[in-house]
Amino acid sequence: MMKLPPVIAVVGGSQVDPETMALAEAVGREIALAGAWLICGGLGGVMEAASRGAQMAGGMTIGILPGTDRTMANPHIALAIATGLGEGRNLIIIHNADAIIAVDGEWGTLSEIAFARKVGKPVIGVRTWALQRPDGQPADILVAQSPKEAVEMALKAIRRR
Repeated sequence: MMKLPPVIAVVGGSQVDPETMALAEAVGREIALAGAWLICGGLGGVMEAASRGAQMAGGMTIGILPGTDRTMANPHIALAIATGLGEGRNLIIIHNADAIIAVDGEWGTLSEIAFARKVGKPVIGVRTWALQRPDGQPADILVAQSPKEAVEMALKAIRRR
């Protein structure tokens, strides 16, 4: 059986400010430097910035696209997979990741966080949704203060699984 490197999903908003873009790019770079592969939705915003960071650091980038045209992937995706599933592609991202890092985020990011927790995948948040359960207990999302810490936490969580 072939041993694959850890796969870390980076999820986040498609419309973000320059500060969030820089943060996502740093997350992608740290993923590549750690020897992990990056998987994301393959389009713009956080996805593009994280892919750019990983690619610039020599890492593998995988984009799971909502549409049917692989050429719609951002230019930093090494392997683009068209699904034709729209937002349903979020499940594919989650099922193919060993851990998820959420950076910032919109409603799609929230769905990815929920899917990940539902199937027992670790979620690390970097300036993302602050969630709690209806009973007031925390939502079991780890909070990182930096891109490096987020990747370290993701890899530690992967090793524990």
